[in-house]
Amino acid sequence: MFNEMPVTTDLTLILSGFHALSDPIRLQILELLRTKELCVCDLCEILDVKQSKLSFHLKTLKDSQLVRSRQEGRWIYYRLNVSQFIALEEYLSDYQKFTQILPAKSCE
Repeated sequence: MFNEMPVTTDLTLILSGFHALSDPIRLQILELLRTKELCVCDLCEILDVKQSKLSFHLKTLKDSQLVRSRQEGRWIYYRLNVSQFIALEEYLSDYQKFTQILPAKSCE
């Protein structure tokens, strides 16, 4: 079973989510996980990266709750945690409410 992580809109988690999205390798990992779960060995092969480098990026994605993992034997499988992407999307959608932003008052 996948490690269940509570979905939160806590600002720290929102920040870590956007930080996790700021790296090209992590974005590639997320793209690969869009349609199916993958094993670490598959990700290493597809991305042509060493397991130590991949582990660093997967930890960042797990800490931000953008991915979930499960262990089967000696292998760890990863999949997207869609609910956390929804939390990030909801955070951004709040900015749509600011339809009229007033200009700053002159500092003179």
